[in-house]
Amino acid sequence: MAVEDTSLKELLTERNYSEIREVLSQYQVPDIADMLLEVDRSDRVLLFRLLPRPISSEVFSYLKSEDQNELLKALSEEETRNLLVNLRPDDRTVLFEELPGRVTQKLLNFLTPEELKQTRQLLGYPEESVGRLMTPDYVAVRPQWTVKEALDHIRLKCRNTETLNSVYITDENWLLIDTLDLHRFILASPEHKVEDLMDKTFVSINAFEDREAAVHILLRYDVIALPVVDSDGILLGIVTFDDVMDVAEAEATEDFHKGAAVTPLRTGYQESSIWELYSKRIVWLLTLVFVNMISMELMSSYEEVLTATIALTFFIPMLIGSGGNAGAQSATLMVRALATGDIETNQWLVTLGKEMAVGASLGLTMGAVGLILGWFKAGWDIALIVGLTMVAVVIVANLIGVLLPFLLTRLNLDPAVASNPLIASLADVAGLLIYFIIATWILTSVF
Repeated sequence: MAVEDTSLKELLTERNYSEIREVLSQYQVPDIADMLLEVDRSDRVLLFRLLPRPISSEVFSYLKSEDQNELLKALSEEETRNLLVNLRPDDRTVLFEELPGRVTQKLLNFLTPEELKQTRQLLGYPEESVGRLMTPDYVAVRPQWTVKEALDHIRLKCRNTETLNSVYITDENWLLIDTLDLHRFILASPEHKVEDLMDKTFVSINAFEDREAAVHILLRYDVIALPVVDSDGILLGIVTFDDVMDVAEAEATEDFHKGAAVTPLRTGYQESSIWELYSKRIVWLLTLVFVNMISMELMSSYEEVLTATIALTFFIPMLIGSGGNAGAQSATLMVRALATGDIETNQWLVTLGKEMAVGASLGLTMGAVGLILGWFKAGWDIALIVGLTMVAVVIVANLIGVLLPFLLTRLNLDPAVASNPLIASLADVAGLLIYFIIATWILTSVF
């Protein structure tokens, strides 16, 4: 966004600090983060230092890891300590995950013993787990308290919480009993007990669950915060909607990259070097070359058939292209359905039957078109070959697109690895094999 870019730079040049603070106070935190990146690097630290401490921590959490690391190098030890203290635990954990090990170890020394314990606990969970994402800042009350006591406690603790939409009910051992919306307390009579408001219909997630599971649960139940528990049901923290949306965006980007046969980038495209972009793509391209070599060998082994009936070569691009397209369609649908939880791996047989019916319908329609084109181009013998091949190729490619994502999921691999180029290459091999088998059979046995 162009947020008075020229005037801000002029104020920085004039070192008019009071006016700069006035300008910054007019904008939201995400906009200020953008403004930081719009100014020269020499002025970036100066602009950051002019922000109030609580605001500076929020702005810092909106920056990309590369910009955060660069900013940390320019700050003094005291400024770094104040920044880390004011960062929320989940944002602090994300920062430590992205920084080099030596830098992380140095920053850990700036934390208080309590903050250090909190951070090490979060860093102890698996890298892609909900535990890395959660924050221990939440409000919990006891079931035996009155509503008045609960509200007094909420007012006392609310400044340190990330969200106040939900209040968590725990016993003396911090076992999660229920989750209630704040408005339930506001509307209830002050003399009522908290347990009178409870219905014990809450959802939670284990700290070791994959982060994508949190995305699905929040979307399914339309909540903005989800309690995180251990295997005994003890409340450890919460994961909030904004953190989960960052995860959803990252996972979607990763799936897009894999779907295009690109190893997912660690950073954004703009921050990636030419070497990184090259290395993330070349392995897949070379792998697909070797897969396509199978197609070359097939064509070589059926060279006599192609030489005897040169018209067969005219239809190869159309047939293998149609198979690749059909396989890519079904694979895309399956990968997305598995990723969103629309279908489960144990539903593979039902899904296979459904897609066989769809593939047969598509194949018959495409086969009719192939039959007409074959007759128009080369006569009835070639038309029959092309029509039958089109039916078989579309059905087989469709089944490849369905089964490969399920197989990868069963092997605990990301189904997004079933990329469109990979599906197309496999469909090419299958299509050529089917084409030559049908052509040989018809030309030698029928005509």
